[in-house]
Amino acid sequence: MAKAKEIHTNNYMQINPKDFINIFVNLYSNKDMFAHIPAIMLWGMPGVGKSQSVKEAADLLAKKLNKKANVVVASLLLMNPIDLRGIPAKTEDDNGDMVARWLTPEIFKMDASEDIVNVLFLDEISAAPPSVQAAAYQICLDKRVGEHKLPKNCIVIAAGNRTTDKAVAYKMPKPLGNRLTHFEMIADPENWEYWAYHNGIDMRIIAFIKNNPDYLCNFDPSSDDVAFPTPRSWEMVNTYLKCGEMQDMFGCIAGTIGYGTAQEFSTYVNVYDKLPAWEDIANGKLKAFPRKLSNGNPDAMYALSTMIASHCVTLCKKADVSKEQEMKKLNETLSNVCKFISLIPQSEYITVTCKDLCHSVSQDAIDILVSNPDFSNLISEIADDIMP
Repeated sequence: MAKAKEIHTNNYMQINPKDFINIFVNLYSNKDMFAHIPAIMLWGMPGVGKSQSVKEAADLLAKKLNKKANVVVASLLLMNPIDLRGIPAKTEDDNGDMVARWLTPEIFKMDASEDIVNVLFLDEISAAPPSVQAAAYQICLDKRVGEHKLPKNCIVIAAGNRTTDKAVAYKMPKPLGNRLTHFEMIADPENWEYWAYHNGIDMRIIAFIKNNPDYLCNFDPSSDDVAFPTPRSWEMVNTYLKCGEMQDMFGCIAGTIGYGTAQEFSTYVNVYDKLPAWEDIANGKLKAFPRKLSNGNPDAMYALSTMIASHCVTLCKKADVSKEQEMKKLNETLSNVCKFISLIPQSEYITVTCKDLCHSVSQDAIDILVSNPDFSNLISEIADDIMP
């Protein structure tokens, strides 16, 4: 199980999204303990990736168990106690007497079959009024409210911002806090980079964050700025870059991550756009390393390593190992890429590029890479430095 990184002043552990996903999958893979595991509470600044991590963890667990994932998001900030308890309705009991029964809320209407993993995600629990937090007590402890029960195949996860984040947040009552296992989610550039490679994030964003890791998450609760970089806002920038060129989208990007950060990113994009074409690298047309990069400018070299890794991730993900011709073509491309990497004048950037490539691909892709003779020869002397 992944180790937590450090203890927060509120006396709970800090983890990055990858650590949380590993902990979640390891915990709930144990069928005998499934129903006994306490509900987990994820604390964290806005935009750090709490909601997305829960959804990814549910999908990965379902895949491991060969089941389907059903994630029900209950945004408690928008709820009243009656939304969790249900609306009373007049009805007859078995003796014909009139009684009040509570209609079942939608969040309790889940598929209880064996081939489903249900996850009830109580989002923004710290922003919910105390009366709603109180209604969540029983859900977290007993997976029920009154007569309404969650099915046995349901996992309860809660999340919210800290009171120090200058977000809408109430101090969590101690009785509720004592019903939860607490973690603080933090942004981790290396972990985010792997996620970005596999989720279609623009390679210019990945390269910029790799060269400027502090810009992945630059949240200052004491500032009145409403536009600042976070993992969530960079995903929004990625959307804008799909809509148009950097110069056309600059206003939208500045309004998402802040003007200063947008300016620095724009300058970096200009460097990135001057790199050699990927097609020339993949086809083996470049027989010498470009002179304009030979001085080893760090911005350009990190951008180059990111471009190579990003394209190789895409190629390996699409590869069908059962098709001989397809694998032959892939290996030809990988050989050309390796030959180009070996042309880099500075040995430290050969190491950086190979490390970036190995750390960005999946285990299946690693197997494809190491089976390529040119790649194996390239990394033979630096394997200890680049393997995850």
